[in-house]
Amino acid sequence: MDRMKVTRRSAMLGAAGALALGQMRFVPVFAQDATPEAAPEAAMTYEPSSSKTREEWAAEFNAAFPFEAAPAPGGTVLWGETSDISTTNMILSADQPTSPFLGLIFEGLVGSSPLDGQPVPGIADSWERAADGMTYTFHLNPDAKWHDGQPLTADDVIFSLEAELNPDTGSQYTSSVEAAVASYRKIDDYTVEIVSDGPRANFLFDLVLPVMPKHIWEGVPAAEWAADPGSTGQDPARVVGSGPFKFVEWVQGDHVTVERNADYWDTLTGHVPNVDKVTLQVFPDETTLIQALKTGQIDATTSVPPAEVEGLQATEGIEVAIYPTFDFGFYYMNLDPEKTMLFQDHAVREALLRALDRQAINDNIFLGLGEVAVGTQSLLSTAYAPEKIENDYAFDLDAARALMDEAGWIDTNGDGIREKDGEPFSFEMTYTEGVATFEQLVPYMQQQWKEIGVDMQPNPVPFPTLLDTLLETKDYGMALLGFSWSADPDQKAMFACDQYDGGFNTGKYCNAAYDEIAFAADKELDAAKRLEMLTQASQIVWDDLPIGILRFGEDVAASTVRLKNFKPNDYAGGLWTMPWVWLEG
Repeated sequence: MDRMKVTRRSAMLGAAGALALGQMRFVPVFAQDATPEAAPEAAMTYEPSSSKTREEWAAEFNAAFPFEAAPAPGGTVLWGETSDISTTNMILSADQPTSPFLGLIFEGLVGSSPLDGQPVPGIADSWERAADGMTYTFHLNPDAKWHDGQPLTADDVIFSLEAELNPDTGSQYTSSVEAAVASYRKIDDYTVEIVSDGPRANFLFDLVLPVMPKHIWEGVPAAEWAADPGSTGQDPARVVGSGPFKFVEWVQGDHVTVERNADYWDTLTGHVPNVDKVTLQVFPDETTLIQALKTGQIDATTSVPPAEVEGLQATEGIEVAIYPTFDFGFYYMNLDPEKTMLFQDHAVREALLRALDRQAINDNIFLGLGEVAVGTQSLLSTAYAPEKIENDYAFDLDAARALMDEAGWIDTNGDGIREKDGEPFSFEMTYTEGVATFEQLVPYMQQQWKEIGVDMQPNPVPFPTLLDTLLETKDYGMALLGFSWSADPDQKAMFACDQYDGGFNTGKYCNAAYDEIAFAADKELDAAKRLEMLTQASQIVWDDLPIGILRFGEDVAASTVRLKNFKPNDYAGGLWTMPWVWLEG
């Protein structure tokens, strides 16, 4: 829906790989030589398992992606977006375009396959899971090094894990890591042991761990990370990663540039870049962005509005890629009674959704890209099963009006707006300014809700302001945006009770029945049984309607034909092939 969207930091870390998502509480930091206490599950035994080795993954990867060799290195790829990045610190990133762009600079302990989004070697060449089902041993690549030439070791991994666990750091993924990790320790310079809080099917997805350089960040108090020059880009010497590109500069509101890392360590599953630089150029709106692509001012974008797809497909020299995603477009309703009481009644929440013709939204505003949402699992999810979800909340204005009546909201003064206990049903919709689809969608929603006596006032804001409102102040009535999930279908980050602080449950939804089955699904190692449990969890949320999911999205990327080896997908993101791309002519 909104390319400037909140994202589980999945498929964003590293050239061919990435990591995963978020949730929150804070656990005490364990000593590195600590022995984890035995959990009840520890008495059980499981089949020990091993990951693919880097060599095995390289063979699979290279067979799947036979990239065309560049005749000669050089050139600058100009990437267009309508939103700037929000930080140069990967641990603090939680949005697009920040996460995918920083994924060129930073890497994760574990990677994400561009074939299916599943865990593959990242900085770790391989790992094993012990017979207790909880103890993971990660073997780091001894050749991995930071952009400043320092070796990347287990000390960096331990440091990054502790930074991610510390709520003062400001990561939106603290909660998922905290919920997953029971203890950790350094075994030697290139071996790390991490113990999960029990057997977990999704442990590697919940272990959201960009690896940051300890020698750069160890002297910075956690509460000062966000303002540090290494997070604002003001001191390029502090923006140090291990990926195929090195940070050059960030001119806020205009552009951010990275350059090729000629000494990049991973030449099996990664690649020393063909191009000299990649620049993300920020444009004021989508119209200007698309015109820049057509005229050759930029080489590519993943921010193609649906209305521009047909025109770009007919433009000589432009290639268009349409692909399914893990995204859904939705509106948050603030369910915190201390913020507003408007959305507390289920009948109200159902009325708002039923008042919208979501098929017409998908057909007329998004021009058929994607599908009307039924349930909460998006198109690429392994748990996507709309046929198993009860109730599609079909468009029905009369039913919506009846539901508002049932909730006690009546227009007593004839002004067209319903009231209850003297309060009119009126609120602001906060959303990202300058997005073409939103400029059509919000007036439509306003009109439809007025038809049932609800007053919604548009409140367009810059995307960073929207993020701050949702993730920090949480002072809003309703907000419209998109969300990008990872390849693991667990959705606790948005719907579990403990995700209000440090997760993405910004509306403060809480259902004990959901928590029970969703957390139980974490422990179910039988894939088929787990998917069934997650379908049941999806049904609970779908019944409660804490958010209004409008559609499951498809993404559209476009590039000039001179940009070779450009293969965007939602398993690894629009920028994942940057180390392999080259410019013709």
